[in-house]
Amino acid sequence: MPRPSAASTSGGGAPQVGVAVVDADQTVRSRLAMQLGQGATPFGSLNDLLPRLTGHPVVVVLGPSFNEPEELAAAEHLLSARREVGAIMVAQELTTDLLQRALRSGVRDVLQSPVDSQQLVEAVSRAALSVAQAAPPVSAPLDDDAEPGRIITVFSTKGGAGKSVIATNLAVSLARRTDRPVVLVDADLQFGDIAVMLKLSPQHTVVDAVGAIDRLDRGLLQNLLVEHGPSGLLVLAAPLEPAFADQIGASEMVRIVELLRSFAAFVVVDTPAYFNDVVLGLIEISDDVLLVAGMDIPNIKNVKIGLQTLRLLNTPMEKLRLILNRANSKVKLDVGEVERTLGVNADAQIPSDVVVPQAVNKGEAVVLNAPKSGVAKSIEELADKFAPVEGRRKRR
Repeated sequence: MPRPSAASTSGGGAPQVGVAVVDADQTVRSRLAMQLGQGATPFGSLNDLLPRLTGHPVVVVLGPSFNEPEELAAAEHLLSARREVGAIMVAQELTTDLLQRALRSGVRDVLQSPVDSQQLVEAVSRAALSVAQAAPPVSAPLDDDAEPGRIITVFSTKGGAGKSVIATNLAVSLARRTDRPVVLVDADLQFGDIAVMLKLSPQHTVVDAVGAIDRLDRGLLQNLLVEHGPSGLLVLAAPLEPAFADQIGASEMVRIVELLRSFAAFVVVDTPAYFNDVVLGLIEISDDVLLVAGMDIPNIKNVKIGLQTLRLLNTPMEKLRLILNRANSKVKLDVGEVERTLGVNADAQIPSDVVVPQAVNKGEAVVLNAPKSGVAKSIEELADKFAPVEGRRKRR
């Protein structure tokens, strides 16, 4: 069995596991082993590795030779038979088809060759932690001491109301207030902008989670998230192409979000600006629904219709929170008048400020880019409703 490798140890005292690199090409497997550092043991085949497995947790790095269906099938057989073994794969060319086949086979992450050494080490570290923890599948009962996280869905009945800006900045603010993970899900499956707004380049999206839905567990789902470095926020990005939205149903999205709440303190969900099965499913399981309204007559009209629709669907009104965006705009609409028209009091009033488009164009969160602005302060006050000031423990 390969001896424990430093490459398999992540921050925070994660346990060490064995690391094996398997590929038919000696040059390839030697190079990958060198990238991982001392302790990673190269093997020419899975048959060479098998006698060295003794029940100790092991992460196997599968080289490009496992991109072929027969080799991948052999890896799937090993992973299904040995729960102490986890795997990541290095692909010669990372296609959606290969990624989905790999995830269905039990591979926890797929990286494209040539792979950066740091990226490879981090992928092995995540897989090592998952294998050591032996996370249960979705259908298994949760035995964590931590309470399930709070699901906050941000919704608007009209595009351009500022829904994504509020969802992004609220999630960033919450991530800086807790030591538990906070996840932002971009459920605008056709035109989601979260990754762009935070200047992220995700390798995986919601599509990959849905593709592996039959064997999705916490460890695998965590590997599909991309981290926003400045805040520690984890993001599950929207599909890269609008056509992929047709492959994702309400049941899959609900299952993914429910799994996220099993290890996250908060799951903030950004949605499209219209009702569909996915949105209604997410609203149903949410603890809070932030209904974002812009300060103009068409926006208010649409919000009123949206409220009527939610009432007809028997949505508990106590979990709805009205957020008035650009509330200080000189548009001759009084906040009190808007509240009376909608029959709901506003939980937050976000002012209009040029810092918002400036931050968006930089790919930064307003609460980080302009923390003293009125917009940032209003969003921090909104975050106080979920994670009060007394409980703040900033991660960075």
